[in-house]
Amino acid sequence: MQNNHKHKIVLAITGASGAIYAKVLLQKLQELHEQIETVGIVMSDNAKDVWKFELGNSDYEKLPFTIYNKSDFFAPFASGSAKYTTMIICPCSMGTLARIASGISNDLTTRAADVVLKERRKLILVTRDTPLSLIHINNMKTITEAGGIVCPASPSFYSKPQTFEELAATVIDRVIDLAGLAQKSYRWSEK
Repeated sequence: MQNNHKHKIVLAITGASGAIYAKVLLQKLQELHEQIETVGIVMSDNAKDVWKFELGNSDYEKLPFTIYNKSDFFAPFASGSAKYTTMIICPCSMGTLARIASGISNDLTTRAADVVLKERRKLILVTRDTPLSLIHINNMKTITEAGGIVCPASPSFYSKPQTFEELAATVIDRVIDLAGLAQKSYRWSEK
């Protein structure tokens, strides 16, 4: 089902391992640009370090999207009046998850998540840690009860992915679906 309106999306990238998920998501958002009005990005310092370590580059600097400083509370999505429809945190660290679950808005990522939840809009957290402690699980429960969606970065294999990017896409395709964007992707039992 395709929406007739264009999406305004916030993408936060935290320092959790899994920069490839953010990379694949950013590529897909660029491919789906006709459905998107704007994408605002917030990256933590650790996210930049992890990206460089895991992917061996700093290609996030070349994106066609606006990157906001983690302490820029004048970013449009720091207020509900800007009407950003969706926030995706990919990958989402357990520390970020905990701050959101506790209502602590101490940086732009957690403030934007707080705004999205209070405005009853879509918050998607692509968590990547394993194993999970009871604290993590309770924080996920709190966010789910507040209207957020926890979408663990648990890749599937039934599409027979051949590369790391294809494997990451098995998660990101679910995220794109959750965000309400129309896409062509592998669907179980469809020809």
